[in-house]
Amino acid sequence: MGKKNWIEFDNQENKSEEKAKIEKFNKGLKINISKQKKGKKGKTITLIKNLGTEDEILLKELLKKIKVFCGTGGTLIDSNIQLQGDMVSKSIEFLRKEGFQNL
Repeated sequence: MGKKNWIEFDNQENKSEEKAKIEKFNKGLKINISKQKKGKKGKTITLIKNLGTEDEILLKELLKKIKVFCGTGGTLIDSNIQLQGDMVSKSIEFLRKEGFQNL
């Protein structure tokens, strides 16, 4: 049942692809989440280490999602995610929602 210029589609295909990407992370590793201030000209950053993969594409996709969730900027340096500001609790909440357990 469609109207003019209206296309119905099933979104389950995209959800299964996202789950497959997240499953590529080694979720058995202990993820380190800490905040740092030293060497950043007084600015606080949140550092997320040991995500369980070296695949830069997967890490960039995860970085984009976590930046949107936290509402802040961030970058990827040496397979570690750096977020601007004190986002420790928000990043823990996001990673648990994505299926990471060892935080």
